[in-house]
Amino acid sequence: MTRYAIGDVQGCNDELQALLARLHFSADRDQLYFVGDLVNRGPASLHVLRFVRSLGDNAVVVLGNHDLHLLAVAHGVRRSRKSDTLDDVLAAPDRDTLLDWLITRPLAHIHPHGDGRADLVVHAGLVPQWTVGMTLALASEVESALRDDPSRVFDHMYGDEPDRWSDDLTEKDRLRFTINVLTRRRVCTADGRVDLKWKGKPPPSNSPYQPWFDIEPRESRAARVIFGHWSALGFVQRNGVVGVDSGCVWAALSRPSTSTLTGRPSLLPAAGISCPTTDPPVPTRGRSGAIS
Repeated sequence: MTRYAIGDVQGCNDELQALLARLHFSADRDQLYFVGDLVNRGPASLHVLRFVRSLGDNAVVVLGNHDLHLLAVAHGVRRSRKSDTLDDVLAAPDRDTLLDWLITRPLAHIHPHGDGRADLVVHAGLVPQWTVGMTLALASEVESALRDDPSRVFDHMYGDEPDRWSDDLTEKDRLRFTINVLTRRRVCTADGRVDLKWKGKPPPSNSPYQPWFDIEPRESRAARVIFGHWSALGFVQRNGVVGVDSGCVWAALSRPSTSTLTGRPSLLPAAGISCPTTDPPVPTRGRSGAIS
């Protein structure tokens, strides 16, 4: 079985299908690891959800910020934004089936190898203080809360505080911080303080905020971390991480990584596969409280 890690699809179904054709993907032989944000901004979120769900166990999906935003809108906790392209999902006759499937996806997935190594798949990243075990436990807490009372989770999900990890966080703050780190955050400080507004290229080297995977020491080094969410970086492979969001939805070249997840991933450029439906993001800081 060949396992492929695929970056943020964001509703670009035609481009996803073109990519899989280039990979000669076979659903009865291969497995896809999606790093989150299956939906939104591209024109075909409904088709993406239907296709990925149809793959069953041949597709592993972790939740991204846009996936959670769709679920919050569907539960009536959040209004659609002008830039959203989610109406086809929300009006679909199989809406409930798709959303019930989506809400049960994990926020973090671990794939162990037989030689003691492992791959950890998340949408955005971690903070330096989290071990692999802590990450999985915190993600599991959010997943349980989404199953038990999703509206309560979505009602408290939006916001940028707390901005620093502590073992003493209340349940509500811990859930929000976990969601923010795993699905939104790109940069942090060595003591685990996050800046959720940062977008674009990494901060200058003299800033206390740096890409989360460049902070040392990082307690999650027991696993190779595969992530998306940061399209301005393009493909990243260093410091025990593989970043696979190359901004297909921004009409950039789509460059998912390919990997058996038993060796080092290799970059497979998919030249010409792009989803030119949206203006590219401005490489500046975003607005407080926004899922971005």
